[in-house]
Amino acid sequence: MTALTTCVFVQVRCKPGKAYLVADEIFEREIVSELYSTSGEWDLLMKIYIPEEDDIGKYINDHILNIEHIERSLTTLTFKAF
Repeated sequence: MTALTTCVFVQVRCKPGKAYLVADEIFEREIVSELYSTSGEWDLLMKIYIPEEDDIGKYINDHILNIEHIERSLTTLTFKAF
């Protein structure tokens, strides 16, 4: 039986010139399914599968938002894939 997870997308805004450093740190933590650089208001977009029993906000705070040079984040919860 596979563990149940919740899929969330997190966008982060980094301090100017620091997006690659932040992306490297996220990648090294091995917690994202996918990680992209993006254009526009946000610098990075990541797809994360969080164990269903974990609190989503605490998980993101403990695993992502403690990375230096992140200024802001936007988390989108998903409900159903079509």
